[in-house]
Amino acid sequence: MSQTLLVTGGAGFVGSALIKSLLTDYPAAAVVSLDNYFTGVPENHVNDPRVTYVDGSTADLAKIWADRGLPSPEIVFHLGEYSRIVTSFEDHDLTWDFNLLGTKEVVKFASANGSKLIYAGSSSKFGNDGQDENLNPYAWTKAKNIEYIKNYSSWYGLDYAITYFYNVYGPGQITSGKYATVIGIFEDKYLKGEPLPVVSPGTQTRDFTHIDDIVRGIVLVAQKGHGDGYLLGAGHEWPILEVAKMFGVPYELTPALRGERTRGQADNGKAAELGWTVEHSLPDYIASFVAAHPR
Repeated sequence: MSQTLLVTGGAGFVGSALIKSLLTDYPAAAVVSLDNYFTGVPENHVNDPRVTYVDGSTADLAKIWADRGLPSPEIVFHLGEYSRIVTSFEDHDLTWDFNLLGTKEVVKFASANGSKLIYAGSSSKFGNDGQDENLNPYAWTKAKNIEYIKNYSSWYGLDYAITYFYNVYGPGQITSGKYATVIGIFEDKYLKGEPLPVVSPGTQTRDFTHIDDIVRGIVLVAQKGHGDGYLLGAGHEWPILEVAKMFGVPYELTPALRGERTRGQADNGKAAELGWTVEHSLPDYIASFVAAHPR
């Protein structure tokens, strides 16, 4: 049966990897990517006639869809939001517009079209017994969206499932600029022969999850999941300093950053109930990277 699937943020790191997986998992489907190219890039486009790329804002989703005469999507994968903690202080307005205004329209669109909404929540909301959701504009807006989606489902019958990503890494990650990921930054500095910058104190922990594991989790949740609580993380706390040392090159401590949480580790039990397992190891990934780029 032919299907239409919508991926917001489809030109980004996770979105582009998801689209590649959807083309395999849903061979009869047409995939539409809606991206404003804030961090997404055309280089991430998948060269397949089944994929349509639309440059636009999630706030305008209903109008964009109607103007193009597209059929109602069976599933809406909503990844297209502002997704950085530290920079959300300086990008407060963007964070508000992308994460609150944009997501309001995506939720309304999914409900109006009878679509199942798969939302990418933020693992930051679980830190410090839930208090970390107030540490920064990014975490706060993401937490409010979870409340909104749950309420909208109660009010209007929206079918949804919420996933939470834990520090995604792997091929396609952003490696430079202020929106780069930790592992991406380390790889970039390693290749340039520069010390790896470790944010002080270095004892803060993160749960790093390979992009392939994340994408498999998203698809499983779309197929089998309902409601909240699908944490997609390896389930291991890595101190950032220990991660830097895996590269076997010099590192340097940099000043602490505003709004950062101290710990991160996923309880992936609910995702495991769907059959999701972690197949990639951070030490193995870094070892392979270093072996491929000896210094």
